[in-house]
Amino acid sequence: MVGHVGIISSGSCFPVLTRLPRLAFTERKPFATVAAMGDDPIREWILSEGKATRITRISPVGGGCINSASRYDTDAGSFFVKTNRRIGPSMFEAEALGLGAMYETGTIHVPRPFKVGPLPTGGSFIIMEFIEFGASRGNQPVLGKKLAEMHKAGKSAKGFGFDVDNTIGSTPQINTWTSDWVQFYGEHRLGYQLKLALEQYGDRSIYDKGQRLVKSMGPLFKGVVIEPCLLHGDLWSGNISSDKNGEPVILDPACYYGHNEAEFGMSWCAGFAGAFYDAYFKVMPKQPGYEKRRDIYLLYHYLNHYNLFGSGYRSSAMSIIDDYLRMLNA
Repeated sequence: MVGHVGIISSGSCFPVLTRLPRLAFTERKPFATVAAMGDDPIREWILSEGKATRITRISPVGGGCINSASRYDTDAGSFFVKTNRRIGPSMFEAEALGLGAMYETGTIHVPRPFKVGPLPTGGSFIIMEFIEFGASRGNQPVLGKKLAEMHKAGKSAKGFGFDVDNTIGSTPQINTWTSDWVQFYGEHRLGYQLKLALEQYGDRSIYDKGQRLVKSMGPLFKGVVIEPCLLHGDLWSGNISSDKNGEPVILDPACYYGHNEAEFGMSWCAGFAGAFYDAYFKVMPKQPGYEKRRDIYLLYHYLNHYNLFGSGYRSSAMSIIDDYLRMLNA
């Protein structure tokens, strides 16, 4: 989602929703949560579990409008800290679970999450690995290969979804486990965004046409083997970088397990080159009908941008819907 906060990413600031629903929790947490909170739980963790004896510098890191970000330099290395003074730990809990799941695949470089918890004066924080970024966004073929390796390694026996709901930008993203991909994508991705458009703008036209598409899109997936792959979920240029060794880094995820092709839904804002796709499909071969399905995955993100930022994205979303209704004779 354009405008999502990165570790040191740059990007425009957009309006955000002021309230988020309470997110579910999972029993498996690859990060630490706060047990006891003092006046400064960030400093307390760094000087105990973070194995530092002193903090030498705290520097603000720019680039986002949803959260504040800082770099904590210590005698045990550097940490990256994000804080939000309005939203409780559930948002960062979900981010940490996504980062942890990607980290555990051992494929592509992501910042490792360490700690999530509430702030004494309200809001929440997340502490994670600090990654020193390189001068470029990384090697496109290597990015494609590493991303495909993550999709190949990260599988779920639970079906499509995730252990918690999370956010795409500031829009709630529902991740209820579902055994059927077409049902999951129709209900929890397209259907949810269409409902938001109806509620926010009274846009009956895009809602009705979009629901017709949801009910008719099954043939696009005929004969396709769809496995639940771990997706970053919000892969645009602001969430892609490289470390100081030139290895690709991806960050600020909206993770869930889904059809691998859905990862390219933000390609209109990601700058993927032909070499990226060539390397990706060598690891995860392209399936029949890929070209016909490509825009159905763009649609989710165009609808999200319409709901977040207004009418400038409506025509792109409606054009995709109309094209598919014609293609499917719906």
